[in-house]
Amino acid sequence: MAAPLELSCWGGGWGLPSVHCESLVVMAYAKFSGAPLKVNVIDNTWRGSRGDVPILTTEDNIVSQPAKILNFLRKQKYNADYELSAKQGADTLAYIALIEEKLLPAVLHTFWVESDNYLTVTKPWFASRIPFPLSLILPGRMSKGALNRILLTRGEPPLYHLREVEAQIYRDAKECLNLLSNRLGTSQFFFGETPSTLDAYVFGFLAPLYKVRFPKVHLQEHLKQLSNLCRFCDDILNSYFRLSLGDG
Repeated sequence: MAAPLELSCWGGGWGLPSVHCESLVVMAYAKFSGAPLKVNVIDNTWRGSRGDVPILTTEDNIVSQPAKILNFLRKQKYNADYELSAKQGADTLAYIALIEEKLLPAVLHTFWVESDNYLTVTKPWFASRIPFPLSLILPGRMSKGALNRILLTRGEPPLYHLREVEAQIYRDAKECLNLLSNRLGTSQFFFGETPSTLDAYVFGFLAPLYKVRFPKVHLQEHLKQLSNLCRFCDDILNSYFRLSLGDG
């Protein structure tokens, strides 16, 4: 019998199994590849001190970061990319790099830096799932971490004010969304009728942006104009997560 695979991740809301992009990437990939994950949703009993989830735990291993977790699952024969050609495999890497460079900064900004969104949605949601007194500290630390991650992606030091790069961040994100929409076209998934690693990444980063109800919806409005990407998120939620959705 295979060793149990346990995933510690942030939980769900707004019809999503997780509101955290990187947790959602791993959860989706596990569904696509048939990996039998036991999902442990972080709640008020959690005693970790950092926000570095998702974390995959087995009898012998502790693995964090989506790319490393997915590689580990592939080594355990849970591979959602069996049917991909070499070119499709290369395209997958290129699109994931594009998402992390162009879309991730704007998603982080939407959740963690845009003050109205952070104060009314992100901070209260995460704080309610973290034990006191960490609930007073960790959301702010996660916000600072998001800001640092955004600035690191820009590669144009010195950057004294985030305002200098905000407009470019959102331009890049909209361009990335447009490219993903054009690539998906009328297909069910990015490489045909079977979901793969790229689908897990796109879903993981788009679904929270699509579903979470924010007061400031700058990028969300653009995404909702791209109906095929919205349909893509809805289809995955309905097909793979319908029985396990959290309430929001």
